[in-house]
Amino acid sequence: MAVKSPLSNYSSPQITRIHTDEFHNDVSSCGLWLLRYTNMEKLVFKNETFQLIGLCMEVHRVLGHGFSEIVYKDAIEEEAQARGIRNEREKEYDVIIKGKVLRHKFFADFEFFDSIILEVKVSDKGVADEHIAQTLNYIKISGRKVGLIVNFGRQSLEHKRLIF
Repeated sequence: MAVKSPLSNYSSPQITRIHTDEFHNDVSSCGLWLLRYTNMEKLVFKNETFQLIGLCMEVHRVLGHGFSEIVYKDAIEEEAQARGIRNEREKEYDVIIKGKVLRHKFFADFEFFDSIILEVKVSDKGVADEHIAQTLNYIKISGRKVGLIVNFGRQSLEHKRLIF
């Protein structure tokens, strides 16, 4: 099922929740809900999310598609700095189980506004289930509520907004 951008549905916002059982087992084991469409007034971090999508659209407009992830990450970092948007690149998160910190750590591409995880992808096939699973893990581990996946691998920028 194709996913529309929340921005493309201004005239008739709706709420649709899809349980992650519809995705591969590695995602469904998380037992999380993924919000794909939502009422525009009730979006969590609405203004911040739209700022980030706009920032990524500008990077895509200037660079186009086809570069490696690192190029887009550098460009996002530069554009965020130019706009005065605070962020942390390669944000490290500990994985804790039963009060113990595991050796393996997660590194999200960016954390913006101390609240939003941003994952950068370059895939000509679009945002895949494993990208969603990865970002949901980052959201869960970080304690954040919102994650954005942006894909620079196609002619038009793709983005998915995930809520935990």
